Amino acid sequence: MTEDPVPPLPEGLGGDAAVTVMWRPGCPFCALLLRRLEHTGLAFDRIDIWEEPAAAAWVRTVADGNETVPTVRIVGADPDAAVALVNPSATAVLEQVARLAPERLPSAQDAPPRLIGRLADRLRGRRGRAHGRAAPQ
Repeated sequence: MTEDPVPPLPEGLGGDAAVTVMWRPGCPFCALLLRRLEHTGLAFDRIDIWEEPAAAAWVRTVADGNETVPTVRIVGADPDAAVALVNPSATAVLEQVARLAPERLPSAQDAPPRLIGRLADRLRGRRGRAHGRAAPQ
C-alpha cells in the first residue's frame, strides 16, 4: 500500500524549519504540543490556521477534510518524503525529525540536558528509567 505524498505548504507559509505546526488559538492540544516542542529546543515554524486560510485548507487536505489541529508537517532533504502528523505527541514529532532531518534535532545547548538525554536515548532505541519508573514503551 502506497501513501499519497504530503503536499507542500502553500506559497508564503512556513519558513526554513524542518517542522511546521499548524495551530489555532484556544486549542488545548495545540498549546500542549507547542509548549512541549519549545521545551525540547527544536526549531519550528507555527502557523495560526485562523489567520491563514491557505493553512486551514492545507490541514484539510491531510486531515481527511477536517481542520484538526495541531497538524504538523515535517520535511527533510527530500521534500517528496515529507510527513504530516495530525494531533501528534512531541515525541512523535521528534521521531520523525530524527528519521527525515536528524541534523535538525536539538542539541544539549538548546534544551535542558536531562530532557535531551532521555529523548535522544529513546530515538536511538534505548530504554531507560525515568523518575523511578520504566520508560514508556
